[in-house]
Amino acid sequence: MLFSSLYNTVGLFAAGAAAHGAVTSYVIAGKTYPGYQGFSPGNSKSVIQRQWPDYNPITTCATPKLRCNGGTSATESATVVPGDNVTAIWSQWTHSQGPVLVWMYKCAGAFSSCDGAGAGWFKIDEAGFTGDGVKTFLDTEVNSGWGIAKLVGGNKGWSSKIPAGLAPGNYLIRHELIALHQANAPQFYPECAQIVVGGSGSAQPDASYKAAIPGYCSDSDANIKVSFESMSANQNPPHQVPINNHQLPQTYKIPGPPVFKGTSAKLARDFAA
Repeated sequence: MLFSSLYNTVGLFAAGAAAHGAVTSYVIAGKTYPGYQGFSPGNSKSVIQRQWPDYNPITTCATPKLRCNGGTSATESATVVPGDNVTAIWSQWTHSQGPVLVWMYKCAGAFSSCDGAGAGWFKIDEAGFTGDGVKTFLDTEVNSGWGIAKLVGGNKGWSSKIPAGLAPGNYLIRHELIALHQANAPQFYPECAQIVVGGSGSAQPDASYKAAIPGYCSDSDANIKVSFESMSANQNPPHQVPINNHQLPQTYKIPGPPVFKGTSAKLARDFAA
């Protein structure tokens, strides 16, 4: 079982509350790039961010909209080399529970013909839950052990490095927040931007690091569809127990393949608390 405990009634029963946030700008290799202004698209035609059609959360793993929040085009791109930092900035975020995932996808040619289809997505960064199960639990909103908690408030950024030795080319970079503050109602917030990787590297992830989007998760996965109840593994037969029972191990497994580190040590992640 991936979730062992989750969410007090205050956080979970606020069924009408959605996170509703988006990447609003990027800082890439020290240069700032504006994000797409979905409510005033006329003000943001020349951006590196793929222009999404709406601001609503995605609520299923099965839709192609999961790739880039439905965004299919951008007029600009940012230039990077392996080792450069890419920082995505959210001007607003509300809830603390959930992981952060950062993906890349190598386009076969021009950005205009790159739709992110197929099992070509690989993660370059992620953060799940690192609470101690003593003072910080899976259901904690304040003093949260979740990666997504670092964005709560305003003008918060998430920085990741372009993998060492990554082969040059046109890439999509995808920042994804999976908000898990409501029972059985995950909310996905993905945003994609266009970057051109330079340099003379040759590193490419093999199939063990790649996944399709949609395809890397299922709506029924225990780390996606979070229930009020969990199965107790030490009972025979198992029986239902409240999911916010803090006596259970506080663990969460981030969905998707391991993080690709390029030519540096290829260490698979383990985010068990």
